[in-house]
Amino acid sequence: MQVEEILDEAARRRPTGEAVFCGGAVLTYPEIRRRAHRLSAALSRMGATPEARVAILHRNCHRFFESYFAALHLGAILVPLNPRLAAAEMKLILEDAEVSLIISEPSTFLGLAPVLRRLAGLKGILWTGPLPPFEDPRFRSYEEEISRSPDEDVTPARLGDASPAHLYYTSGSTGVPKGVVLTRGNLAAHVDRVTEELGIDGSAAWGHIAPMFHLADAWAVWAVTAAGGTHAFLAEYSAVGALSLLESGRVSMTNLVPTMLYRTLREPALESRDFSRLKLLMSGGAPMPAETVLRLLPAFRCEYVQTYGLTETSPFLTFSRPRPGMEAWPASEQLRIRCTTGFPMRGVEVRVVGEDGAEVPKDGKAVGEIWARGPTVTPGYWKRPEETAAAFTEGWLRTGDLAVVGSEGYLTIVDRKKDQIITGGEKVYSLEVENALALHPEVMESAVVGLPDADLGEAVAAVVVLKEPRSATPEDLIGHCRKHLTYFKVPKAIEIVNELPKTGSGKTLKRVLRTRL
Repeated sequence: MQVEEILDEAARRRPTGEAVFCGGAVLTYPEIRRRAHRLSAALSRMGATPEARVAILHRNCHRFFESYFAALHLGAILVPLNPRLAAAEMKLILEDAEVSLIISEPSTFLGLAPVLRRLAGLKGILWTGPLPPFEDPRFRSYEEEISRSPDEDVTPARLGDASPAHLYYTSGSTGVPKGVVLTRGNLAAHVDRVTEELGIDGSAAWGHIAPMFHLADAWAVWAVTAAGGTHAFLAEYSAVGALSLLESGRVSMTNLVPTMLYRTLREPALESRDFSRLKLLMSGGAPMPAETVLRLLPAFRCEYVQTYGLTETSPFLTFSRPRPGMEAWPASEQLRIRCTTGFPMRGVEVRVVGEDGAEVPKDGKAVGEIWARGPTVTPGYWKRPEETAAAFTEGWLRTGDLAVVGSEGYLTIVDRKKDQIITGGEKVYSLEVENALALHPEVMESAVVGLPDADLGEAVAAVVVLKEPRSATPEDLIGHCRKHLTYFKVPKAIEIVNELPKTGSGKTLKRVLRTRL
């Protein structure tokens, strides 16, 4: 199946029955298909052409869902953006992508309007709410433009597998964001592999809880639709809202970033809630300590799988599901597998490479960098040939993530390459210190960084978020670490905070922490 046919095929396979739940809106696949075709015509009428860039700044919604399919149908390149970016950063990205059209809503865009109205090359803005209280002919009503479009089918663009489908800008955890190009071929290959890996079929009911501007959630737009499953949308994450959706009976699968899971686990009486429809809970974006997994399992009472991947890999590379033959293993061994970063997905090549360029032994001890190659891997960065060339070695994407490989072939991430700490000549991986901190009963989450030290070169330091009520002190936590870590891995300083700084995808901004400590 060509990717531009995914929604059409879903409408053919499920001509009746509720497929989309979004607030008060309940739609069938034929209704969504008709709206997406009309939106495609509206975008074309406003000047979008194949490979034109169309940005979307919007909370989770069926309109976001429609926009993904309408842009693909037209052959335009959709640029999903975090609506909470600062105006200056938003302007930088929109100019870099040379965006000609924007789809947005008042709650996410209005504060940016004074800056973005002056954006060169911007032809129009499709507005999903009431039109703004100022004169600008470029603003058009989303629903009015859809209603103006003809009901006839729009012929889909046939651009080939190498044509860009999406342009995702990295979260900027390492500096200025850059655009990751994902092609129609990347999209098709990922759909094919992930539906098989996770057993996604027509019974799947996906909860769009993580933000749709990020691949932590966006991949399911395509995979679940291709399988003929259903979709339920939470406009914006809150622990109360997420739990309400998971209890609604409309969700059998979802993927949450660690920050969301930590906040959800703070809610009282999780074990007494009815999650009987929920069959699979996934997490991605950062490794999850075993202690947190042990809290998740009795709370949600469903299968739990850690995922690993990057924007550059569409996103998934590995899943921590036990492989065939492991079903009879003791529960403790199966839990160990689920706490790894996972086993490579079919059709994707993954290597863990040491400093000598050779693969590290599968002993769970030797550390190397994860390299990936395959049809789901990006061809490169938007308008950045030098950075693209620097990211690849003989066709392998160097991820910058450090991991060990166990005897069964499962990877476990230990650190980002740039976050590795060398203190007094000894290597310290931040994740092992964070895992030790997670063993303390009051620790909710933590981040470990290296700080400049005149004597050691770098000193280990940690920033910790505690559960309520809080009583542990930095000295208590340092003493706790001494019981679990070799002396040179014990943090020299610990700061207790209410919240860690995060990117839009939920990753901890360690570069920000280094400036605060």
